Amino acid sequence: LYRSLHDRHNCHDDCHDPRGGSVVNIPSAYLRVHIPAKAAGAETENQAKVVQFIKKIGMKHIKVFAPGTVANLGCGFDVMGLTLDGVGDVLEVGVAENAEGFEIRNRSGMELPGNVEENVITPAVRALLEAYGRPVRIEVEILEKIAPGSGIGSSAASSAAAVWGVNELLGRPFSGERLVEFAMMGEALIGGTPHADNVGPAVLGGVVLIRGYEPLDIVRLPVPEGFFYAVVHPDIVVSTKEAREVLPREVPLHDAVTQWGNVGGLVAGFALGDVALIGRSMHDVVAEPYRKGFIPGYDQLKEGVLAEGALAMNIAGSGPSIFALAADEAVAQRVAQRMRAHFARPGIGCKIYAGRVSNCGARIVE
Repeated sequence: LYRSLHDRHNCHDDCHDPRGGSVVNIPSAYLRVHIPAKAAGAETENQAKVVQFIKKIGMKHIKVFAPGTVANLGCGFDVMGLTLDGVGDVLEVGVAENAEGFEIRNRSGMELPGNVEENVITPAVRALLEAYGRPVRIEVEILEKIAPGSGIGSSAASSAAAVWGVNELLGRPFSGERLVEFAMMGEALIGGTPHADNVGPAVLGGVVLIRGYEPLDIVRLPVPEGFFYAVVHPDIVVSTKEAREVLPREVPLHDAVTQWGNVGGLVAGFALGDVALIGRSMHDVVAEPYRKGFIPGYDQLKEGVLAEGALAMNIAGSGPSIFALAADEAVAQRVAQRMRAHFARPGIGCKIYAGRVSNCGARIVE
């Protein structure tokens, strides 16, 4: 391979090199690729590398970050979620229009499905391409990855970053809400049904309310200034299937009224920037009483977290992760350490996160 100034050589089409063999010109990259004559027509390893290199040079690339998220927010079961700062997925996305093909490479160090059909990125991107209606070759390289099963939107971050990056490179043909719809297809691969309480905030940022799904009606709510989170992911397994099955099929009217009041208060708290109202409203009588049994010492931990000054604590999504919210960064950091200590006592390992609740969703990174 050798570089050449394209105009200097005045070579715009495939031609023969004086040394023998063939030359492939890439005008946009001012690149000439020499394939020796003895290799012409043979499927050698070097030729395969050259072809792959040519494909990559002919593509537009972008590096994208999509944040981790917390779903449900207590009373907002299946209809609310928020964005976490400082934790998320980083993907490099490449597109080439008027070409075909789809490839995912994992460089994150996390164990992910080797079969592209089992990766959440695939149905999300395919939904976007179907709506786009023109042939596009897609390459996705996963550089950094939230641990799968962490309870902070690992699958949502991948789907969100992929569709956001492809949309950006195609000239932004789709709105943020349409990108959420595409990313929901990745969630459907994991859970069986498309839902937006993680992918919504991962794409759009901030706090989101899913008012309805048919059609999708998603409302982005502002994040108050000085609003922080602590999350713990204990080394225990709670399957989404088990977490769903334990829930009651009917909710008593008294509990339903309580839940409606709390959801209304939670939305009003975010809209007004009233963190005290947010804390009072993040109370769940539908899912938490049944799911907390999967998490050792849950009630004791909640009592201690609130004693540290947290506004509220609840289960992140279907668990086993737990999140707390605070109006002060120092409180969030103390809460995270308290969470770690709680699980260390019975010998359960865990990973903790603490930071600011973010208004920023998927975005370009350098």
